[in-house]
Amino acid sequence: MGLCCSNGIQASTPNIGDSNNISRDGKNLSCSSSKVSSASIPKTPRSVSEILQAVNLKNISFSELKAATRNFRPGALQESSSELVFKGWIDEHSLTATKPGSGIPIAVKSLNQGLESHIEWLAEINYLGQLQHPNLIKLIGYCFEGDHRLLVYEFMPRGSLDNHLFRRVSEPLSWNIRIKVALGAARGLAVLHSAEIKVIHRNFKSSNILLDSNHNAKLSDFGLARDGPTGDESHVSTRVMGTYGYAAPEYVATGHLSTKCDVYSFGVVLLELLSGQRVMDRNRPSGQQNLVDWAKPYLTNKRKVFRVFDVRLEGQYSLSRARKLANLVHQCLDAQPKFRPNMDEVVKALEQLQESNIEENNPITQGGNNGGQLACP
Repeated sequence: MGLCCSNGIQASTPNIGDSNNISRDGKNLSCSSSKVSSASIPKTPRSVSEILQAVNLKNISFSELKAATRNFRPGALQESSSELVFKGWIDEHSLTATKPGSGIPIAVKSLNQGLESHIEWLAEINYLGQLQHPNLIKLIGYCFEGDHRLLVYEFMPRGSLDNHLFRRVSEPLSWNIRIKVALGAARGLAVLHSAEIKVIHRNFKSSNILLDSNHNAKLSDFGLARDGPTGDESHVSTRVMGTYGYAAPEYVATGHLSTKCDVYSFGVVLLELLSGQRVMDRNRPSGQQNLVDWAKPYLTNKRKVFRVFDVRLEGQYSLSRARKLANLVHQCLDAQPKFRPNMDEVVKALEQLQESNIEENNPITQGGNNGGQLACP
C-alpha cells in the first residue's frame, strides 16, 4: 500500500531544544506491499498554530480524556520519567468518552510539562498527523489546553515488541511472527524515507514497535523524528539524541544524521529479534553486555552463526533462511553508512524471506545434518 498523505503535507518540526546526550535507559537526557509513494512536501511550518492547522486532527478537551480514561485510572499502560500512557474508550465518530468496552479503545499519552516535552508532542502531531500507513501508529487526536499536552492513539492490544522478546512470562514469538514483525517495521521506515523530504525516525527501537492483535507492527514515538537531507546533501547535522545501543556510531561520534542511521537502528532491532536478547544488558558476562559487539563476528561465520540465535526458535527455520537473515543484520550494522542497504532493499530481502517461509518446510532439527538441515551448536 502506498503512502497516504493529506494535501500539502508538511513533514518537519521546529528545530529547537535538542539535547546533546544519548540515553542509556531508554529515555533522552538533558501494508501489504513494500512500494511506497513519494510525497511533495512544501516549506516547513514553524509556528504551533501552523502545524496544528496543517493536520486533520481534533483537539480533544482534557475533561473528555479524563472521562475516557476514568480519571486517568492508575495502572498506566506505560510509564517513564517523561510520560504516562493510559487506556481509554471513546465513540468512534464523535470522539467523546464512552463506557469501558463500548466504542473504540484508545491509548492516551500524557507528557510532562516543559519545553522538551512540548517539542516532542508537537513533532508527533506534525508527522503522525499527516502520514498515514498501515505500519505507522494512527494518531486520532490531541489535547492542547493550558499546560496539558496529550496525544490520543489507536490502541495496540499486544503492546510493544520488547515486552514479547524480553519478558519471559510472555509466550515466545515464533520465527514466522518475528519475520512478519520485522517486515512490518521495515515497511514503516521505508515509508518515512520515501518522501521528497525524507523523515528520519531517530529513535527506532523495539519498545517503539507496537503490535496489534494479529502481530502487525506499527512504528510509534515520533517525538525525536526530524527531516532528513535534501538535494545533494548526504546528512543533516544535529545534536545527538536517541537511545544508547540503537544509535548509529557515526551519529554518536559526529552528529551527522541520515536515513542510514535508521537502517543501523533497524539492524539492532533485527538482531534482538534473531537473538531474543536486549542490545544492552549489564547482567550478561563482560564480553557480551553489548549485543552488537558480541554478535557481529558470528553473523558471517557459517558454522558459528547459530550461537547468536534464540534457542527458543530451534526447529523453526532452515539453514538457508537463518544465514540470509544473519547476513541482512550484518549489512544493516555495517560501520560505514554507505555500505548499509536502504530500507526499500531491506523490505525486499525480508519479503523474500517471508515467501521462503511458506515455500520451505525443512526446519533445522537437533541431531545433525539431514537434507540441508543443521543442528544448532
